Amino acid sequence: MTAKQKSPTAQSSAGFTAEERAAMKDHAQELKAAARRGAKAARADGESDLLAKIAEMSPPDRALAERIHAIVTAAAPELAPKTWYGMPAYARDGKVVCFFQPAEKFKARYATLGFNDPANLDEGTMWPTAYAITKLTADDEARIVALVKKATAA
Repeated sequence: MTAKQKSPTAQSSAGFTAEERAAMKDHAQELKAAARRGAKAARADGESDLLAKIAEMSPPDRALAERIHAIVTAAAPELAPKTWYGMPAYARDGKVVCFFQPAEKFKARYATLGFNDPANLDEGTMWPTAYAITKLTADDEARIVALVKKATAA
């Protein structure tokens, strides 16, 4: 290597944004906290962690997150609220089914409601797994209810 070339380690660590590094640190803290708590306290503590993260959000993201939290917990009470990479998330058997990504977290133009592999949203050979949200109308809320119910169907 010449003096001007960066080492592979320097190149790969420079590949993450500050926001991505912060999310990874959040996730490491979440894993440590979950290990300390044990299974019995996980649901209650997960919800309190989720609500604390929502409280830290900017007013536009907070309003969306609070509404989505109410919608998801009403539509699928079997999902366990938790944080995931510092974002509100809802899990089944420890696996995140859906999550809310605030716009400001990664300096994005809009917030998103995302679904992971455990969600049963399969529809043919191609289907959406994330939805951009700028505000919530009654129709949007009904669509989220339907998506969450489909995601949690056996």
